[in-house]
Amino acid sequence: MLFTSEGHSLPEDAMIVITMVGLGEAGRLIGEGLAEAGARVKGYDPFVALSDSPIVQYAEPAEALAETEIVISLVGPDAAEKVATQVLALMPASAVYADLNTLSPGEKKALGVLASDAGVPFADVAVMAPVPREGSRTPLLAAGSGAETFTAALSPLGTPVRAVSEEAGDAAARKMLRSVFMKGLAALIIESLDAASAVGADGDLRDQIAAEFGENGAALVDRLVDGTRQHAGRRVHEMEAAQAYLEELGVDHPVTDATVAHLRRLST
Repeated sequence: MLFTSEGHSLPEDAMIVITMVGLGEAGRLIGEGLAEAGARVKGYDPFVALSDSPIVQYAEPAEALAETEIVISLVGPDAAEKVATQVLALMPASAVYADLNTLSPGEKKALGVLASDAGVPFADVAVMAPVPREGSRTPLLAAGSGAETFTAALSPLGTPVRAVSEEAGDAAARKMLRSVFMKGLAALIIESLDAASAVGADGDLRDQIAAEFGENGAALVDRLVDGTRQHAGRRVHEMEAAQAYLEELGVDHPVTDATVAHLRRLST
């Protein structure tokens, strides 16, 4: 007998079947959290071998996709379209294909078209916080033809997910706009602290900045500074996508341009 995140018993034949495509850090953490919350989680990744995990990993994609109800893709932006094309041809038409990769709204719309052509419901899912912090309880936004089904499937498992639109790309757009603020804020804080360090005042300035953010300000500053330095290379792609989206909207973006340049410097 398994239990849902609310502690209710869940018969094995009632378990939702979820397939994780991509078992890197984010895919593994989300998949394991969903399994612990009561889902039957299958996995496929030819480049990763899991051990001591509740995710049942398969060597062949067709086996991992058989009888699945939700497919979650977390393979990275460069591989997202190729993987979608391969998976959509193998998965049940009744299942939802959910792309959680960080892509532009246009790229998510294109994946939605691929799914529609394959007769599969599609969920453009935006990951709204760092997965290592919350795992399967990371806040998500969903859009597209499969957004409501995806939301209904994951919400009982304790995942805070909200459907925002039936149009693929709308969730990605909201993530892009949030990134403009959060990544720009991180760049500003790092620049300020670097300057303060040059005059031996970085500790004092860090305290002042943290105070502006309230009770958990110090932890937020630490996450923004440490996370940006650690993941600068990965975040360049995200902010380049945000840059392109602002250009598409006809919005001036000098701060985002500077953020992109800042991330490129940190990633070299």
